[in-house]
Amino acid sequence: MKQHYDLIAIGAGSAGLSVAIGMKRLGFDVLLIERNDHRVGGDCLNDGCVPSKALIYVSRMVHQARQSTRFGLKIDGDVDLATVMQYVRERQDIIREHENAAYFRQAEGLDVELGTARFVGSQEIEVNGQRTSAKNIVLCTGSLPQQLNVPGVEHVKVYTHQNLFDLDQLPKRLLVVGAGPIGMEMGQAFRRLGSDVTVVGSDDRILSKELPEASTILQKRLEAEGVAFRLGAKVTAFADAHTAEVTLANGETEHVPFDVVLVAIGRTFRFDDLNLPSAGIDLDDKGRLKLNDYLQTTNPHVFAAGDAAAGAPAGARYFSHAAELHASTLITNLISPGGKPFDKKLSYDNFSWVTFTEPEIATFGLLEDDLNERDIAFERIVYDFAHDDRAVVEDYEYAKMILFVEPQSINPFSTKIFGGTFIAPNAGELVQELILAVQHKLTAGDFFNKIYPYPTASRVNKNIWTDRILEGVPGVLKKAVKWLY
Repeated sequence: MKQHYDLIAIGAGSAGLSVAIGMKRLGFDVLLIERNDHRVGGDCLNDGCVPSKALIYVSRMVHQARQSTRFGLKIDGDVDLATVMQYVRERQDIIREHENAAYFRQAEGLDVELGTARFVGSQEIEVNGQRTSAKNIVLCTGSLPQQLNVPGVEHVKVYTHQNLFDLDQLPKRLLVVGAGPIGMEMGQAFRRLGSDVTVVGSDDRILSKELPEASTILQKRLEAEGVAFRLGAKVTAFADAHTAEVTLANGETEHVPFDVVLVAIGRTFRFDDLNLPSAGIDLDDKGRLKLNDYLQTTNPHVFAAGDAAAGAPAGARYFSHAAELHASTLITNLISPGGKPFDKKLSYDNFSWVTFTEPEIATFGLLEDDLNERDIAFERIVYDFAHDDRAVVEDYEYAKMILFVEPQSINPFSTKIFGGTFIAPNAGELVQELILAVQHKLTAGDFFNKIYPYPTASRVNKNIWTDRILEGVPGVLKKAVKWLY
């Protein structure tokens, strides 16, 4: 470890790796710090995206196998969760081969220090008893699962996404507290593996950040698979190690039995080890780093990225690709010679996310609330998949696409997209073309004039425009076309 660096990144998750590798490849002297080698890769590799999607993959195979009985196949036997989790760990180990300290030292030329970092000055940190400094420091320290603090919880073995994948026996009854993305993904996965699943959510619908139509469709699909919901409800106590007291929306109390409880109610932060006061770094009233539009803390030489940037004015986005966005914003600004007047502010205008249930929900761009807040005129158009041939043959006619677009003008082919939501199998893949359309201001005509191979699922990106454009052609234009004909 050197005495001084151009940049220090504290935390080797998605944010820290993106910042450190990006700056190193641009020729800067970079130090990357992580607590231990197993935490390299952050939540995404160790506790989040990778293990959860591997588990979802297995649960989908099990579900499809059981569904095949309608065609005459006979399926029996129970899922061996230990074998499932072994598969999950194998997938993690494959990725970990190129996400570890030794690999980054050798392949990227990064200085990587394993240990706990703490500030000892505005631009100086100490790790493993050694001190070093940098022109700029980026905090990429992530977040932690919010704990459930109710009477009796001390008698319950509570799981979060951080230790859920340590299970080696399938719980007969799984109680999921929280109806957000983690709760929905893991709730469906364990139901498909064979658990009886009950979800308790404090909002009156699941996935409250999604459009209500998408939430409703997904909830119906999950209920059809056997997931039970208690919405507008709260776990208020644990009567014993296997019974939750749930206060329902009508005020009544229900005792819900469980073998395992998964808590997924939000994120929190812990910065104690960093000794932030010694660097002049303040927290806001929610315990988050106080940041400006440029991801800069109250210390002008210290920035934040990833979950640690939740206190930014643009808001929190707890996704690995949000960390990538933060990193690209920071790198752009750090190498920009112009200073703040020319620096790039953090913006989520072109941001997107996917909830990896089945069906998936993919959301992108500016939605109704954003457009109303900015006083932007728009129209809302909806495409139901009931008559889409691919949806019919693959049995997902329930799917839906909702777009927010420019109001129709005299030239219906000129309409641009602001944003929208898909709920469909593989929605995260179907939506990529629309995300590109928003970023590059493609028009309805660009989709209308594209010839899609039949019957690809992505033809819906054209079909949504067909009726709107043809029905929206002004009468005078129709007469002119007929006259020309």
